[in-house]
Amino acid sequence: MGAWDGIDEFVATAEAESFSQAARRLGLSTSGVSREVARLEERLQTRLLYRTTRRVSLTDAGRAFLARCRQLVHDRDEALAAVGEEDGEVKGLLRMTCSTAYGERYVAPAVNAFVLAHPRLSVHIELDDAVRDIVSEGFDLAIRFGRLTDSRLIAKRLASRTRRLCAAPAYLAQAGTPRSIAELEGHACVLGAVDAWPFRDPGPEGDREIVFKPQGRWRCNSGQAVLDAALQGLGICQLPNFYVDAAVAEGRLVPLLEDCLPADEGVWAVYPHLRLLPAKVRLLVEHLERGLG
Repeated sequence: MGAWDGIDEFVATAEAESFSQAARRLGLSTSGVSREVARLEERLQTRLLYRTTRRVSLTDAGRAFLARCRQLVHDRDEALAAVGEEDGEVKGLLRMTCSTAYGERYVAPAVNAFVLAHPRLSVHIELDDAVRDIVSEGFDLAIRFGRLTDSRLIAKRLASRTRRLCAAPAYLAQAGTPRSIAELEGHACVLGAVDAWPFRDPGPEGDREIVFKPQGRWRCNSGQAVLDAALQGLGICQLPNFYVDAAVAEGRLVPLLEDCLPADEGVWAVYPHLRLLPAKVRLLVEHLERGLG
């Protein structure tokens, strides 16, 4: 039995608060992860985790042990990565996540070009509109938008996106064109996943942020579906520019209240704190910065 036996399983389980999620992260069976953690506890003669039918949680001893084990695992992985990169070749597995629409349109094509340039690198991309916990789930990298608050992560700005207000010409011909944020009250709106639309109201004393709560009889949590509803003339939409720019350029959508667009949102690459960032992550972030920017 080696000194490292059970350490990775314990760290993954403690961070995910679940044996099954830890098993998915490590590519092992749930029973195997549970068994290795139990053996580690037996070797230490200390209970590290409380177990219930729904979740696991750390004991006081487990919490203190986790802090030390995280550092050990990071130091080990950094050392292995540094040795593996001495030949100057990017290799190994890189796991990343991004929202679905932006990932399909922009991130995946940029990553594909990077993978073609590094034939010994494997990349697994998970497109998901939920905000994943990349530390507990073992991701190397995530692409996110807006304001970031997780202190466990480092963020690097790659690009920006803008929310635009648009409607089809047919809808505006029937309902009229709103000339101010206040006039939106009388219009049908096609709604997405958010309950409020941000705007910036320019004034003599500077810009003022305004939040408008749209009303409408159509709603879907898919940006692409919202775009289609707006194109069909069901009402006014507010969507990130990458959804609507092409339709605006083709005249299928009319931009509205362009002087009241909200402030640009940042597009960020985020990754866990590491003293030595693996070359595969560092170089991919630099590649995305050039491609998305």
